[in-house]
Amino acid sequence: MPSSSAISAQTNDSSFSEIWDELKWRGLIALSTDEVELRKAFNSGTVTYYCGFDPTAPSLHLGNLVQLLVMRRLQLAGHKPLLLIGGATGLIGDPKPTAERTLNTKETVGEWVARLGEQGKRFISFEGSNAAELVNNLDWTEPMSSIDFLRDIGKHFRVGKMLSKDAVSARLNSDAGISFTEFSYQILQGMDFLELYRRNNCSLQIGGSDQWGNLTSGTDLIHKVEGKSAHILATPLITDSEGKKFGKSEGNAIWLDSDLTSTYAFYQFWLNVEDANAINLLRVFTFLPRAEIEELEKQLAAEPHLRAAQKRLALEVTTLVHSVEAAEAAIAASQALFGQGELELLDRMTLASALHELPNVKAQIGANLTELLVETGLVASISAARRAIAEGGVYLNNNKVTDESATLDQVILGEFAVLRRGKKTLAAVFVG
Repeated sequence: MPSSSAISAQTNDSSFSEIWDELKWRGLIALSTDEVELRKAFNSGTVTYYCGFDPTAPSLHLGNLVQLLVMRRLQLAGHKPLLLIGGATGLIGDPKPTAERTLNTKETVGEWVARLGEQGKRFISFEGSNAAELVNNLDWTEPMSSIDFLRDIGKHFRVGKMLSKDAVSARLNSDAGISFTEFSYQILQGMDFLELYRRNNCSLQIGGSDQWGNLTSGTDLIHKVEGKSAHILATPLITDSEGKKFGKSEGNAIWLDSDLTSTYAFYQFWLNVEDANAINLLRVFTFLPRAEIEELEKQLAAEPHLRAAQKRLALEVTTLVHSVEAAEAAIAASQALFGQGELELLDRMTLASALHELPNVKAQIGANLTELLVETGLVASISAARRAIAEGGVYLNNNKVTDESATLDQVILGEFAVLRRGKKTLAAVFVG
């Protein structure tokens, strides 16, 4: 991804008047407090804005990436970002619609605060006239006594309005109910905006539209305490064509940390997005110019089988999150696994991470290939395995298997083997 200096170098005054229209074209504005006033603020000078990320996991994920890229777009337009990592709110937990969060230890949350801060810093510049700042809400929350919190902050919140918030309402009507701890989360988030308004002249908070209730708690508090207006910009929830939350696969998030989601798996995720969603995702997750995205849209319509839009999307986002070298390694692994490159030329780490994403088994040299085909799930039975080999549809390390009694006799880097049935169905064998 571009260096911090490269990000700063792209900032220019002409972007002030263009950023709102840019965000709208990219589908990144679901809700805002006052479009007319926000346009005026963006056009009249530098706006200080913030977005908060709670350390409820050791890594940020694709949902967080939407906000990080909005932060970057605003910074490139000349505005000043505050990256807030919730060392305090991460100890409490934002109410989920279904059940109470498990509270992590202070030590765990502290460790995750540091990790998320380092991740977030990769996407915005901490240099230049509109350099970003990293802030932690534990800095102003921890020194405050409970009495001061209730007197100075809590008195400005009305329980009736707090109960009407979507997340709170959903929990009240569920079997789980809601604890006072999570009920108070919106007060803490509101206090964050007030503190940043006072300390940093921050007048804008960004976040997801599903957080609207928590976001408005800050603008309401600023209005009551300071008698001033502040702004919110909420992005839409990114979903697939079936309306499911984007970036979730059977309940598992796509993480930005390669230890949790390998670079190969990350690249494949983008490569495999459906045609109906590809152009929208190019707008949201890349910095490609409008003309280039529109050209990719034409290519997708004319020749969808080439998947030009998905290939460009996977390259751009993997490069942005990891690096151009990591993206190129993922592309090489993808091509080699499907018979379009040399498996032996891949580095061990890239190959291992790719193979761990496939159905896999452990085996010894000399194992019968028909049995391995069944064990990996590539075929349903020994007879089906023999039939697939006879029909010329089975490959070991991209070499066609012709003998129904063939054994595992080819190993890559002394420990790996790749089984393929047909053009696209893969499995891995770990030897030893």
